[in-house]
Amino acid sequence: MKRVAILQSNYVPWKGYFDIIAAVDEFILLDDVQFTKNDWRNRNLIKTAQGRKWITIPVRVQSLHQNINEVTVADQQWPMRHWRIISHNYRDAPYFSNYKDFLETLFTQTKERYLSQINYRFLCAILEILSVTTKITWSNDYAPIKGRRTERVVNLCRAAGATHYLSGPAAKAYLQLEQFAEAGIEVEFMDYSEYPEYPQLYRPFDHAVSIIDLILMCGPSASYYIWGWREEGRPFLRNGGTRPTRRGR
Repeated sequence: MKRVAILQSNYVPWKGYFDIIAAVDEFILLDDVQFTKNDWRNRNLIKTAQGRKWITIPVRVQSLHQNINEVTVADQQWPMRHWRIISHNYRDAPYFSNYKDFLETLFTQTKERYLSQINYRFLCAILEILSVTTKITWSNDYAPIKGRRTERVVNLCRAAGATHYLSGPAAKAYLQLEQFAEAGIEVEFMDYSEYPEYPQLYRPFDHAVSIIDLILMCGPSASYYIWGWREEGRPFLRNGGTRPTRRGR
């Protein structure tokens, strides 16, 4: 059995993104598809005393049809600005001092021009913190892959040798499950609905902020609030599928 997930790259994404990565054997970054403005590709949310705040990588988009992996950074000073914002708003977080040097180096030494490479750099760094060793690949690794939407996902799964495809719940609205069935691939959907709250510096509690919030607030216990709580007997998948072993644990 081989479980695969496929998602577009995001900038310092929320905990659910890492939950799905840790639950599969291979995670494929789908970056040879169209870039969408005002989306999670180049921005995310953090908590501040004044409420939620966007941290956004300024990008240069040359065409409405430009792919994610073709998008470049418009201002190379963004890493220092983001680090200043994060350090200012999280300096009182319980584990800020534990991760300060790691995160400061991560931000200040980011020199990549392409958004996809930046997102990959941060993704790998956070997976290291969480001790997740899932194989990370790119959709381009399996090129050429034909088709759009469901057909493309099915063909990627086939190329990767997947027997199971793990999807976020929103995809229920558009995935054509019969195409997976014809390919002999079982589809499972993540259930993000019961994540426990964890201590946050500012109220109200917000599940949807960047993983950085959880790491700086909970440190080594961060993984409990992503997947560890399910070990208390709650379901992993909305359809009641088998709970997989977490990679690197």
